[in-house]
Amino acid sequence: MRVDFYHLTVTPLERVLPKIADKVVSGGERLLVVSAQEAQRDLLDQALWAFSPESFLPHAQAGRGEDSLQPILIGEGAEAANGASNIALADGVWREEALGFARTFHFFSEDEIAAARTAWRQLGDVDGVERRYWKQNERGGWDQAA
Repeated sequence: MRVDFYHLTVTPLERVLPKIADKVVSGGERLLVVSAQEAQRDLLDQALWAFSPESFLPHAQAGRGEDSLQPILIGEGAEAANGASNIALADGVWREEALGFARTFHFFSEDEIAAARTAWRQLGDVDGVERRYWKQNERGGWDQAA
């Protein structure tokens, strides 16, 4: 399994997540987006609707529709009712349940860097986990730092 740590320094999550979600869905896979914060879930819901003027990313918030049919499901917990093999930890909080997915996108800001470093170190001792650390450059692009 692979864990990609995304250190948000320039572009806010609501502009980053839709691009990654689009790549996941375009590849024929599903994504579970997790945040314990209701306001953040609502913000990400709106960002996914407004991602592209030509289209939208099909998604729903958990419990507000047929969860099992959603390519992208936004929820409070790490239960993939949509059968997702990818999980995005949107609130900066590492969850051990993420190890049950093929790929994890762990987003964190400067305020959450200490917790992200702890998760990085702990995952270094877990067999079968490939870690990558991505940091935004001044243009908002991503540079692999580890």
